[in-house]
Amino acid sequence: MKQPTNGSGKKPAPRTSAPTPQQVRRAGANTFVQGVYAELKRVTWPTREEWMTATGLTIGLVVVVGLFTAGCDHLFGWIIATVTGSSTR
Repeated sequence: MKQPTNGSGKKPAPRTSAPTPQQVRRAGANTFVQGVYAELKRVTWPTREEWMTATGLTIGLVVVVGLFTAGCDHLFGWIIATVTGSSTR
């Protein structure tokens, strides 16, 4: 049987597999913490102004969604009460 090639006539490189759980445990917490620290150094942190803007937008959106939900609740409660002829109070 002919071996598959990558177009250049050579055999493809063998695939590397994911590390086993035993290999991961052997790497240890120290390696993990070093990796996390290295990633955190590469993060572009937002400025105070960006933080404040994002926080204000989040609070505003939560208030708007809350008001919309309350309005829908009252509207559907009124519709159900009207259709069934019952009182909501």
